[in-house]
Amino acid sequence: MLRMIDIGVENATAFCILGKITKADMSTVLSHAKEKTKRYGSIVIYEEIQNFRGIELLAVIEKFKYLFEMGLSNILKVAVVTDKKWLMKVANLEAKFFRNIEIKCFRLNEKSLAIEFLKNA
Repeated sequence: MLRMIDIGVENATAFCILGKITKADMSTVLSHAKEKTKRYGSIVIYEEIQNFRGIELLAVIEKFKYLFEMGLSNILKVAVVTDKKWLMKVANLEAKFFRNIEIKCFRLNEKSLAIEFLKNA
């Protein structure tokens, strides 16, 4: 399950993961990201991961369709907020792969630092 949240940053797509990510969840996030990109030109992403229980294959396909259509150049920064060490390692690996996007990890008790990081985009 995924829940959209408001972090007070105009060009942010922000959400909280609370279990397994479905195609419907992914569609919601990506629709929000498209809308923000059209409005602001570039976006930042806030991902708060409290409980991750996997992702449906159809959700992965939705994400690839979005990336093919929209590309990555419109994403300036990503803040990954979690206490899961393995997810932090994945995010750090993504930061090396997607060098044009500034990706930074924060612990759950550092939410305000993550939001400040995104505000300075």
